Amino acid sequence: MLGSLYVSQFIPIACLYEALPVIMRQRGASLEAIGFLPLLALPWMLKFLWSPLIDRYGFTRWGHYMFWIICFQLIAACTVATFVLIDIQSQLSVTLICLVIICFVCASQDIATDALAVGLLEPQERGIGNGIQSAGHYLGGIIGGGGMLLLAIDSWGWKASMLTLALFVVVALLPILLYKEPSSKHQKSASAQSNSQKPANPFTEIIKFFRSPGIWHWLLILSLYTPGPYMASRMFRPLLVDLGLSLADIGLMLGVVSYGVGILGAIVGGLLIAPLGRKRSLIIFGLLQVLVMFTYLLPAFGIAHLAILYAIAIGTQFVSSMAVTVLYTIMMDKSRLEAAGTDYTLQSSTTFFFGIISAAIGGVIAQSLGYRGVFVVAITISLIGIILVVKTFNPDPLPMRDRVSS
Repeated sequence: MLGSLYVSQFIPIACLYEALPVIMRQRGASLEAIGFLPLLALPWMLKFLWSPLIDRYGFTRWGHYMFWIICFQLIAACTVATFVLIDIQSQLSVTLICLVIICFVCASQDIATDALAVGLLEPQERGIGNGIQSAGHYLGGIIGGGGMLLLAIDSWGWKASMLTLALFVVVALLPILLYKEPSSKHQKSASAQSNSQKPANPFTEIIKFFRSPGIWHWLLILSLYTPGPYMASRMFRPLLVDLGLSLADIGLMLGVVSYGVGILGAIVGGLLIAPLGRKRSLIIFGLLQVLVMFTYLLPAFGIAHLAILYAIAIGTQFVSSMAVTVLYTIMMDKSRLEAAGTDYTLQSSTTFFFGIISAAIGGVIAQSLGYRGVFVVAITISLIGIILVVKTFNPDPLPMRDRVSS
């Protein structure tokens, strides 16, 4: 069930943000218009602003978070289907509005799905559970990005592809329609407590999150652990262009092969978290990230055989997905059960924010110091993050749900 939800929420995003720029350019859209498309992803960074509402309110007996998931996914499917009626060249404003709606509802579905996962997964299950989450993201990227662009849109045409995409999003709801959202004793206890002591303003949950013991220290780790690899991977893409690879070659390498390996890395990382433990996994996976980031220097020094480039893309994506999986797992540990959507979203938004900032800074550094310089800076930032984990990170001795209920 969780796998289908994580796949389905990323398919529309991947298709419309990977494939749509290509289609728009083919139909004569300006580069300026295409350049604004990434800004439409802001709901993913700002979704913490409405996450308390999803935690607080539910309106049916289907299940608190199931209600939101079903509603948001149906809205996404309907909005994707409207692209059949839109000429994306002459109706650019309508196209952008639809993209904002899709991004908003997919980000909101992610809040509810993450919150549902926090309640469903026991601490020992969260490693593999978040491996499924990461793998679902990559699979959604493959299907919605490279798959729809290389196969469906090229062979079936735009309208048939959009209807197929909308149908896929609806069909992905079947597992959750057959599922009953449980209410464990921990949930009941937390629910009873929250109902009796629930603040009038649901947004106070954001303030309570930032007052949680040790949370600022964990957010500092997130701000240093994730930007280095993100900065390096973003700069690897223009480096491939400068090396003379075609857009098709880059799409196959990074959008299909690399993402496919990312699925495997997420599952492997998820399986290793329980036996290794949270802290040891953070350290080992982080060191592996630093090790593979050194391989970015090979093409920066002119060693750019295609097989080497594929090996770099595969190795970095495999290890990166392992590291992301352990971060997701600890984010669940840091989430209160009665405000799981808010707490988890605030943490994921932190990584998203610093990822965007690091990508922007990376471009400035690359312009000044070249690709070698930006890769060295990215490696240095990652090492600082690992040192911070070694020196100061202490996993929660008890799951957050036990601390809340006790």
